[in-house]
Amino acid sequence: QTCDGRTVQLTPRRWLNLQEYQSKKIMADHGVTVQRFFVADSANDALEAAQRLKAKEIVLKAQILAGGRGKGIFNSGLKGGVHLTKDPKTVEQLAKQMIGYNLSTKQTPKDGVTVKKVMVAEALDILRETYFAILMDRACNGPVMVGSPQGGVDIEEVAVTSPELIFKEEIDIFEGVKDHQALQMAKNLGFQGSLQQQAADQIKKLYNLFLKIDATQVEVNPFGETPEGQVVCFDAKINFDDNAEFRQKEIFAMDDKSENEPIENEAAKYDLKYIGLDGNIACFVNGAGLAMATCDIISLNGGKPANFLDLGGGVKEAQVYQAFKLLTADPKVEAILVNIFGGIVNCAIIANGITKACQELELKVPLVVRLEGTNVQEAQRILSESGLPITSANDLEDAAKKAVASVAKK
Repeated sequence: QTCDGRTVQLTPRRWLNLQEYQSKKIMADHGVTVQRFFVADSANDALEAAQRLKAKEIVLKAQILAGGRGKGIFNSGLKGGVHLTKDPKTVEQLAKQMIGYNLSTKQTPKDGVTVKKVMVAEALDILRETYFAILMDRACNGPVMVGSPQGGVDIEEVAVTSPELIFKEEIDIFEGVKDHQALQMAKNLGFQGSLQQQAADQIKKLYNLFLKIDATQVEVNPFGETPEGQVVCFDAKINFDDNAEFRQKEIFAMDDKSENEPIENEAAKYDLKYIGLDGNIACFVNGAGLAMATCDIISLNGGKPANFLDLGGGVKEAQVYQAFKLLTADPKVEAILVNIFGGIVNCAIIANGITKACQELELKVPLVVRLEGTNVQEAQRILSESGLPITSANDLEDAAKKAVASVAKK
């Protein structure tokens, strides 16, 4: 609610997906030091890029969103999505076995993801790895710098095993990162001599980037130093504020949806969050936590969820209709479980959407509905007077049992 009493509804969207080269370009454009690199979408372009780099050693990286590239396997037979070489000709040969082929890693679907681009970068030796991040912290009501001299590893692990090696510094949103704060953080990270000032300059540039692109988090791991005495951001993860999309159009236009399932892209058009699973009971829920709980309770009662579909808070009738359209289009779905807890959500809107969808889409599978919260009596009246074969449930446990039983009858 705003200070003048108006209620504003924000509909969160899924995370923005940027490829590694896109994140590195954003950083370089803001004066942050990254490895020199080029992007290629053919083996010939990769060769030219490697020659233009004039580097002692080159790193070739397949560009996909999934992690675990280094240990991945291509359907061309090539092992590894990250390769080091000193010979530009080898870059060309490797790129031929990467571009246009599928790379499978622990995080991709079974058949892998098609590699359309590769990043050809200057390989730099890392003398020392540190960790640095800027993020929005609710407890501090603003941005916070977090750093550790132990980088290149899981920072959560460092926080548990060596909490004294985690340094935190609040940033005044009006004044920004002060010189003494940046220098102190550089010192905490273990940079010495002239590298201390260089690291402090990079920290200030990273904060400038954080502000300019409306980030909620900029995490650099490792934030390292080279034997040549250079401070470099070797790898970074950037999260963006979805509510700033209207003024970050260029960045949001980079969103890479090519690795999503087509049904996920279709769901995103209607601000629905959809993740396909391998079961046969479709879940239609508001709120990510409730969606996960619904999937769990279906499994506990011997069923298998077919998906994770989160309606979010600002639900409209049209979204309910589109959600049903997506669920019924999946041939695996043998039953639908609707589990709505109406806080912000008006249950009557859900009920109207359900009846419209059932009538127009001629629903052929059992439908179990559990509604609770805002305007629930009106919602139950709408459903009971619809004349549709809808099974009502008293609570989540009851709903899960009825959904699993409806599939078992088949």
